[in-house]
Amino acid sequence: MPSPQAYVSEGMAGAEVNTFVRRVYNWMVLGLAITGVLALLVSSSVSLIRSIAGNPVVFFGLIIGELVLVVALSAGINRMQAATATFLFLLYSALNGLTFSVIFAGYTQASIASTFFITAGTFGVMSLYGYTTKKDLTSWGSLFFMGLIGIIIASVVNIFVHSSAIYWVITYCGIFIFVGLTAYDSQRIKKMALGGFGDEQAEQKGAVIGALRLYLDFINMFLLFLRIFGRRR
Repeated sequence: MPSPQAYVSEGMAGAEVNTFVRRVYNWMVLGLAITGVLALLVSSSVSLIRSIAGNPVVFFGLIIGELVLVVALSAGINRMQAATATFLFLLYSALNGLTFSVIFAGYTQASIASTFFITAGTFGVMSLYGYTTKKDLTSWGSLFFMGLIGIIIASVVNIFVHSSAIYWVITYCGIFIFVGLTAYDSQRIKKMALGGFGDEQAEQKGAVIGALRLYLDFINMFLLFLRIFGRRR
């Protein structure tokens, strides 16, 4: 006689997997919408931009706050309520919108829009690949995570050496890494769904952490593409 867990896994093997995955992408899109709308609204206000970019305490406070929220969500998702996890994800999206407003203020809206569509197309293709491929992408995770650590270290070093060559190596390597991570995370979310959830709380937390991973892939890919395709005001 099948165990209760087997029934959960079987139940999540068909339509419910697709439902869960759509739920993840809906949360990711909502997060991106909050970030994008807030960034555009704030970037159109000179006084608000000056308040953020002109005050190091505010600007770096926002960045530190974002890092704290990502770590708290990633490390503590299993210990918090689903409603708390959802709120923290939406709060992170809003804080990111404030920091993005400074970036948006420096680029033309046309180049921001074209970069967004380039990112969306690339993200969509790799996400679909990760979801549909039969190839196990587990090994990709370790490879791209090591690459991510490498570009973070290189970025810190370049703050002091100001090398344009390092800047462009980081840009193109970073795009490659986040393109790969998109496929890896998409497959990881599918596997999460196939494994089943104990209850609605667990499923909602799974959707939020999945949305956060994809959101981070998209945002970082967008920023790197903006270096290439963005046009300064």
